[in-house]
Amino acid sequence: MYDFLVIGSGLFGAVFAHEAHSAGKRVLMLERRSHVGGNVYCEEKEGIRIHKYGAHIFHTSDREVWDYVNRFVSFNNYINSPVANYRGELYNLPFNMNTFAKMWGVTTPAEAAAKIEEQRRAAGIKEPQNLEEQAISLIGTDIYTKLIKGYTEKQWGRSCTELPAFIICRLPVRYTFDNNYFNDRYQGIPVGGYNRLIHALLDGIEVRTGEDYNLPAIRERYRDAARTIVYTGAIDAYFGYALGTLAYRGLRFETERLEEENHQGVAVMNYTAREIPYTRIIEHKHFEFGTQPVTYITREYPADWHPGEEAYYPLNNAENQSLYAKYAALAKKEPHTIFGGRLAEYRYYDMDDVIRSALDCVHAVLA
Repeated sequence: MYDFLVIGSGLFGAVFAHEAHSAGKRVLMLERRSHVGGNVYCEEKEGIRIHKYGAHIFHTSDREVWDYVNRFVSFNNYINSPVANYRGELYNLPFNMNTFAKMWGVTTPAEAAAKIEEQRRAAGIKEPQNLEEQAISLIGTDIYTKLIKGYTEKQWGRSCTELPAFIICRLPVRYTFDNNYFNDRYQGIPVGGYNRLIHALLDGIEVRTGEDYNLPAIRERYRDAARTIVYTGAIDAYFGYALGTLAYRGLRFETERLEEENHQGVAVMNYTAREIPYTRIIEHKHFEFGTQPVTYITREYPADWHPGEEAYYPLNNAENQSLYAKYAALAKKEPHTIFGGRLAEYRYYDMDDVIRSALDCVHAVLA
């Protein structure tokens, strides 16, 4: 008999397991994949850590969370400064004075603000009814056309006129020459990759990989293994999709080794033209300032999602939120079971938010 059976070895499960183990509790962790770490798992090739499930850049303004992760691994001083590529034209992100100077040739914040206001007025949008109208009313037509429209339509698989306005209620607009994508106080990449963080969190904890808890035979095997279950997988899968399937957008990754020392000069380059099938190229070595003579890049393709595939972005429309609420009501009635993390809560979490949620949850349970 264990005190906790933790299902899933991503950040929520790893943090919960570590804190429980540190408090003297017996913990068993099950992971359906062949490796631990969830989507922050990195695959190492020729000294380069490849973010296998998409780029993960740690950033937070929560000092407690920052101090917590630094207990297990040091972080470098990587600053996320992506570049947008529109048909060969390069623009800095987020939208800032470098973007505006390249787009319009302006040199002062006042000139940039006037240009945006001119385009807003020309559009004549009073109450935005969809994402396209919302974006134009916030940032004008030029930036919307070149840097938002194509990328967003690829990301969500539909026209911007069919997407709800709330998806981009706020767009980061800076009238300074600052290419730092995040406003958070702390930012970086673990030195040596995210695997070091996960392995440090799970040190001393019994972990069994290749065990899919949602398979009936596996669940039956562990039915009486622990007093409390901490479930971090998909909430609808836990209940056998009894009420229906929650929807996600998926991703497909295409990784290539190049006989180059430096392919694109930046870790993240977004491709915003609609005709380019991928949304971005990640050059992994730049996350850790690599100097290897070769490089690895990953093209990221948005994709329709089907049950059984890796789920990335929840489709938070009214229909799916209503379905999730029904599953959440079932979860509250499930005895001795805690549901936590992005899949169990059907929400997009930044990494620091996952860690904060896990810490708050486990400390409440152990109190």
